[in-house]
Amino acid sequence: MAVSTEKPSWLRRRIPVPGRNATVVAAVKDRGLHTVCEEAHCPNQMECFSRGTATFLLLGPSCTRRCTFCAVNKSSVHPPDSGEPLRTAQAVAQMELNFCVVTMVTRDDLPDGGATHVARTIKAIRKECPGVGIEVLISDFAGNWEALETVLATKPEVLNHNLETMLRLYPRVRPQADYRRSLELLARAAAHMPPMVIKSGLMLGLGEKKNEVLQAMDDLRNSGCRLLTLGQYLAPSDQHHPIVRYVPPEEFDEYQGEALSRGFSGVASAPLVRSSYQADQLYKTARNKLPI
Repeated sequence: MAVSTEKPSWLRRRIPVPGRNATVVAAVKDRGLHTVCEEAHCPNQMECFSRGTATFLLLGPSCTRRCTFCAVNKSSVHPPDSGEPLRTAQAVAQMELNFCVVTMVTRDDLPDGGATHVARTIKAIRKECPGVGIEVLISDFAGNWEALETVLATKPEVLNHNLETMLRLYPRVRPQADYRRSLELLARAAAHMPPMVIKSGLMLGLGEKKNEVLQAMDDLRNSGCRLLTLGQYLAPSDQHHPIVRYVPPEEFDEYQGEALSRGFSGVASAPLVRSSYQADQLYKTARNKLPI
C-alpha cells in the first residue's frame, strides 16, 4: 500500500541560490545534451546546477526498458548521435569541472548496448580536459561482457552500476533487469586491471525489509563494491511504483553505519542522496582508503 502523498518535513528543502545555474544550463542546452538531473526528475537538480555540476545522460533521452521506478522517457529511441561525445567533453570544459559524471540510458536495441558510444565520450573528455576525474554510471549491457570491457578499457576513476533495489522486488521494480547479473557486472569490474573504484546504489522505500537491505549490502561487498549510496525513492507519478514508506533520516544513519562496518570505503546515506550526488566528494573522501 502506498503512503500518503504528503512528503515529510525531512524531504522539504529550500531553493538554493542560482550560483552557476546559468552556466550549466548554457553548457548543456546550447549543445543539445541531456542530463539525468532533468530527465529523472532529481530532487537535487537545482543544488547541483547552482554548484556548477550536472550528470550527463548519454544515448538519450529515451530508454528501452520499463523499470517502474524511473522517470526517464520510454518512447522510441534514436540512433546514437556521433557528435555527442565531443559536445559532452566541450561542456565539461566549459563548466571547468575537475570531476565529472556521465551516465546512460539502457539501449538493448544496440548490439553493444551503447558501450562504444560511452567509451568514445570518456576518451573525448580525456582529450579535451586532461586530468579531469570521471565517474561513469552504466547499464548492465544485458550481460554483454565484451561491451563492459570496452568501457573498462577507458579506465574511468569510478565505475558505477546501481543495484537499485532488493532481489525480491526485482520482478516488480526492474522486470527486464537481473539482480545476479548486476552483481556479476560489478564483480567483473572489480577484478579488472588496472583496478578502479567500484560503486553502486540502492533506493529505499519500495517495500524492502531491513534484512534485505543488509543482504544487498553483503552481496555488493562480496562483488567488490567499495562506494555505496542510499536514498529515498520518490515516485515520479501515480503511474510509477508507489512509495511504500518514507524512511526517516535516523534509519539512513543506521544503514550508513552498517555499510561502513561491512568494509565500504565511502557511504552516502540520506533521504535525498542520489547515485551521483556530490560524487566527487564521496570519491575524494574514500580515495585514501582504497587499495589502489
